[in-house]
Amino acid sequence: MKLGARMVKTGLAVAVALYIGNMSDFISPLLAAIAVVFSIQPSIYRSYQSIIEQVQGNVIGALIAVLAVFTLGNDPFIVAFAIIIAIAITSSIKMNENTISLAVVAVVALMDTTNQTFAFFAASRISSMFVGILSAFIVNLVFLPPKYETRLFGKIDDTTGDILQWIRVTTRKLSDEPALKYEITRIQDEIRWLDHTYLLYSEERTYLRGKGFAKGRKLVVFRQLITTTKKAFDVLKAFHRLDHKIEHIPEDFQDALVYELDKLVNAHEKLLLSLKGRIKQTHKQALRRVETPDIPLIVDRLMNEYEHGYDKDRLIFLPLASQLMEYHYQLEKLKRLLKSYQKNTQNEYIQTGIK
Repeated sequence: MKLGARMVKTGLAVAVALYIGNMSDFISPLLAAIAVVFSIQPSIYRSYQSIIEQVQGNVIGALIAVLAVFTLGNDPFIVAFAIIIAIAITSSIKMNENTISLAVVAVVALMDTTNQTFAFFAASRISSMFVGILSAFIVNLVFLPPKYETRLFGKIDDTTGDILQWIRVTTRKLSDEPALKYEITRIQDEIRWLDHTYLLYSEERTYLRGKGFAKGRKLVVFRQLITTTKKAFDVLKAFHRLDHKIEHIPEDFQDALVYELDKLVNAHEKLLLSLKGRIKQTHKQALRRVETPDIPLIVDRLMNEYEHGYDKDRLIFLPLASQLMEYHYQLEKLKRLLKSYQKNTQNEYIQTGIK
């Protein structure tokens, strides 16, 4: 089992909340720890958003609990009714699930039976919740801040490398069917991870104007890198679906398909190497023009096979030609973005880091 930063920060924030609670008879360590679990977030920006929303949800839950106790009492059915009202109000203002859950915890905690005066009891419980919320925010801010840029580019590089490798193997009829099927499922999960991490990275705020511009350029590059990776994956899936059909077309046509696809794969690899600083900027061929695949010729040959042959199923190769053209278009767009990015960020390369 791999321990992630969020797991470590959750445990550390709970320890901080418990330590603060144990230092004071006024604070409930258990409630503070529960509030931490609902408040920890994967990014600093989301943690900042969460602390505002959690405070609002906690206040809503506390107000409902206080009104219920003073007007109706704290009978179990009254507690249930107060919980329903809390959920309805927090849901109607579109608070997230963690905030709604914390509001419910606040209702239950304040409507519990106690021998203390209700004012003291309520103040103690609400303060305990706030201690947990603040502990989660401080730990998320100070300890193990997420490095989404490095992680994101590292995963893009690894995922793209896997896709391009499988494209080469598949087009040469060397792929193992069960292994490729498993890899396609795994890569789909990796692409979902890319989209999620890109969202987290885009949400992170910069406070210096110059760094804001630099991050804006990187966001554009990363978005295009992910888009191009998805198009390469679409090509891989298309070849996987047509694996048995390709075996029945003429060998010279198979060679033409492989040749045109190799142009795109090589260009994609070269662009990634350039972004990582593996290709000299002074080299005239560092970002040379991406070779245009002769897709019209392939389409013409497919049409001739359809018109003069007997196997009309060969027309299913037309979507593959369309995928190749779209892949090429996205590579051209990526090339233009990288040239602009490298022009404005001399000698600055993106590190891949560790998965």
